[in-house]
Amino acid sequence: VQLQASGGGLAQAGGSLLLSCAASGRTLSNYGMAWFRQAPAKEREFVAAISSLRGSTFYADPVKGRFTVSRDYAGTTMYLQMNSLKPEDTAVYYCAARWSVSDYASPLQSEYNYWGQGTLVTVSS
Repeated sequence: VQLQASGGGLAQAGGSLLLSCAASGRTLSNYGMAWFRQAPAKEREFVAAISSLRGSTFYADPVKGRFTVSRDYAGTTMYLQMNSLKPEDTAVYYCAARWSVSDYASPLQSEYNYWGQGTLVTVSS
């Protein structure tokens, strides 16, 4: 599975961005998916996940209520709608996928087999 993340850019604090993660050549219907991010000089961290079966979601506390993860059940694209952006949201955002026909939205990096290349989000104050 090849994943391509896009939609990053520069936003002002309080603004919004929409990230997309597309799979090339196949459907993602049977894959659980997630977003992670890595800020400068920090470890990569979990942001949000969505299950394959019923689209259940799970969010990291810092983004809860501001970010929304969703997926296109045509089977090729996952999204991350980011609202009320803060400077501390500045990071490279990565999408990831794992084969999983379940309703479990995993926050664990080790469970994801496929990763996109990342898209940079910069939030100015």
